[in-house]
Amino acid sequence: MMQTDTASHSMTKLIDLIGNTPLIEITRLHDNPKVKIYCKLEGNNPGGSVKDRAAYGMIKGALDRGEIGPGMKLIEATSGNTGIALAMIARLFNLDIELVMPENSTRERVLTMEAFGAKVTLTSAEGSMEEAIDYATAQVEKGTHVMLNQFGNPDNYGAHYQGTGPEIWRDTEGTITHFVSSMGTTGTIMGVSRFLKEKNPTIQIIGCQPTDGSRIPGIRRWPKEYLPTIFEPERVDRTMDISEEEATAMTRKMAKVEGLFAGMSSGGAVAASLRLANELEEGVIVCIICDRGDRYLSSDLFGV
Repeated sequence: MMQTDTASHSMTKLIDLIGNTPLIEITRLHDNPKVKIYCKLEGNNPGGSVKDRAAYGMIKGALDRGEIGPGMKLIEATSGNTGIALAMIARLFNLDIELVMPENSTRERVLTMEAFGAKVTLTSAEGSMEEAIDYATAQVEKGTHVMLNQFGNPDNYGAHYQGTGPEIWRDTEGTITHFVSSMGTTGTIMGVSRFLKEKNPTIQIIGCQPTDGSRIPGIRRWPKEYLPTIFEPERVDRTMDISEEEATAMTRKMAKVEGLFAGMSSGGAVAASLRLANELEEGVIVCIICDRGDRYLSSDLFGV
């Protein structure tokens, strides 16, 4: 059980490697044998994160509809992983892209985007993602760029409805009772919720957001005017608040106890999953591990 497709990929294309990520069980961080916690390792995507799915979905969808094409310049505001994924996919389709993110984003992310040939523009750390979004929007209004708009693009959650959700259902053999995901653009949780609820309406969908004042890359508590338009609150059964300290501590513990090397938003999702596990007599919890820890080595995330 919990084995994904292991067919040979020796003669396939890079894009074909997006998705079908493995599901592994956490066995050492909690001790209730009747509650299983499985982590979906999205860092195994070729671009290193869950955002490969949405990036491919958005670019392929826009190309198929004729909304973008040769000679057009794409622009997108990102906290990092979406930008890396878009830079990779844009290169495969010979598209120029400018990525805008706060200047406190890790150096690894900037260098990775630039390695794929993307232009990177950094906005102030104080302005956070909101300033990055405003900058990108201003370029679109000038008529110089086209924005895919991950925060309002149905192809974002569509990628998870078509891929992530079905994979989880398949690999748990339909036994999943709870799904836990960090909420950033909310594409992952919206798409997976749509699919799983169609299969079994009793499955509980739990979203993670930061406590007031906490900064956790990849998880947001959006001001109302910036709330992603793809977000439908009725598709989330429960929201758990995660503190910066809790997410950091769990991310470090995951690496040292479970050998699971991931980013801070994943630590938040696992912390929520463990909290949930302590409330249950039995169940099958699946949480999303958004990316890999090597994206954060220049930060103090894994500092002593």
